[in-house]
Amino acid sequence: MESMKAAVLTAFGDAEKFEIQTVPIPTLKANQVLVRVCATSINPVDYQTRRGDYKELVRLPAILGVDVSGVIEAIGEAVTDFKVGDNVYYSPQVFGEFGSYAQYHVADAAIVALKPTNLSHIEAASLPLAGGTAWDCLVTRGNLQVGETVLIHAGAGGVGSIAVQLAKAIGAYVFATCSSRNGDFVTELGADRVIDYKNEDYIEVIRQLTNGLGVDLVLDTIGGETIQRSLEIIRPFGRLISIVDIAIPQSLFEAWGKNLTIHFVLSPQYRAKLEALTKLIERHQLRPVIDSVLSWDQVVLAHQRLEQGGTRGKIVLKFTEN
Repeated sequence: MESMKAAVLTAFGDAEKFEIQTVPIPTLKANQVLVRVCATSINPVDYQTRRGDYKELVRLPAILGVDVSGVIEAIGEAVTDFKVGDNVYYSPQVFGEFGSYAQYHVADAAIVALKPTNLSHIEAASLPLAGGTAWDCLVTRGNLQVGETVLIHAGAGGVGSIAVQLAKAIGAYVFATCSSRNGDFVTELGADRVIDYKNEDYIEVIRQLTNGLGVDLVLDTIGGETIQRSLEIIRPFGRLISIVDIAIPQSLFEAWGKNLTIHFVLSPQYRAKLEALTKLIERHQLRPVIDSVLSWDQVVLAHQRLEQGGTRGKIVLKFTEN
């Protein structure tokens, strides 16, 4: 087989710019694996890229998508860690040459991990980028420790819903913001105190419940003025992790005055963090959160839903029934 179906972005703009096309299957290199994609999922970086936010990094026409769960169909001559038929999951390189909105995907073996045995491909496809990002934020960069306190913004979102579970598995006390309709859901994920961002001021709540001390770490998944406001409730020598670029000029004077550490995270791809997540998943300490499942050729609808906001967890696109 030399060709495949893919959702191809033909121009920057609205979601209607995708077309279902027949394209060549990428060439397999010595250190790579060819994967039949069973499912992928939609991430904010997908619609941001589609509308042109990162146009200088993307060459059109383009195949987007940064989540894969599937089956290895072929391996390069230098690959020794996998075999044909292995069930795997991973996140393709963000802004890479080929994305996952396609029936097949080629990836460097170094970023691929065996799929958790207790998850379907649909479930596993929701995790690589969001789960890997949560791991990089809280563990690799945030160094969250047992007994510390953390505030996770947008606890019902794709990254937030995994971060809440991960922080709880680490042994932290978890504050999480969300809408009132998601309050019970985020509590079930493990949040110790849910803050209804529409009716409560998280700064006042945290000051009151920590006796004015604040939290050790804040995870910002929202952007806007979240960084500047969150600085007010981080303890001296605490940390702030953001996965959102700063589009609005903000004063970081408070961070300097408290000796705070700020990390901006664009999650890199590597196998070890997926293997760490797999251990938590197979121990039932972490589970995927799926908002909805659509056929892969409904990519336009999937983008429209995610971009309008209000989703709970991830929107998954399925290629097969596996």
